[in-house]
Amino acid sequence: MQIMLCAISNIASGNCSEDCKYCTQSAHVKTDIQKYRRKEISQIVLEAKMAKKNEALGFCLVTAGLGLDDEKLEYVCKAAYAVQKEEPNLLLIACNGMASVEQLKELKKAGIFSYNHNLEASREFFPQICTTHTWESRFQTNLNAKEAGLMLCCGGIYGMGESEEDRISLRKSLQELEPFSSPINFFIANENLTLKASMLSVDEALGIIKESKKALPNSVIMVAGGREVVLKERQYEIFEAGAGAVVVGDYLTTKGEEPSRDIAKLREMGFTFASQCH
Repeated sequence: MQIMLCAISNIASGNCSEDCKYCTQSAHVKTDIQKYRRKEISQIVLEAKMAKKNEALGFCLVTAGLGLDDEKLEYVCKAAYAVQKEEPNLLLIACNGMASVEQLKELKKAGIFSYNHNLEASREFFPQICTTHTWESRFQTNLNAKEAGLMLCCGGIYGMGESEEDRISLRKSLQELEPFSSPINFFIANENLTLKASMLSVDEALGIIKESKKALPNSVIMVAGGREVVLKERQYEIFEAGAGAVVVGDYLTTKGEEPSRDIAKLREMGFTFASQCH
């Protein structure tokens, strides 16, 4: 079986104005994460080279903050051009918050393949985890990305205290968007966050992946944050459950599995890694 590996580059970290209760990058909480306004372009290129070496096909340029302004848009485009020059075979994903159709068209011109903007939760549950922007504004950005001609990467976070009805509602909204890929993140509590929720069981987490694939048969289900902590030694069962992609390496503000260990284990299990998008 062929699977897709993706890597994340956190190119602008922390000091976000939004109050998303699940996020350590919010300026509303005190955390000891690394904060910086802009990562050097040379460092982003270095990370892209490492991602390619680690068999990644997708490489995501992530910025903290509500959305794109002219300065941030120019910076992301500059980073995209620089990465393409050195690693032309990587599929570039941008994750930069709210964005207009015009801004997203600029990203596409710069070589961005896909835009990642997760709904995070159901329309009904979202007000309990964020009050500084609306769920509807997130949904609209996804529609904007499709209108701009970008492939869509859209999913959510599970294990934040939502009900089963909320999970079904989230998946129904994702069905409306028909994303190219849909990331599943599992919430991990942090002592600095106000959001407290019990960690999902392994079986519950695998069940969420199965239900997501059932709801989105034509989307690539990608397992991202929380994989190692929630699933532990059973983390590679995600592919039997319906996942077709996984994030390797570190996440935005938390350490991930050592990529070489993931790759060795996946090869041992008979998996091959996508080197182009079909």
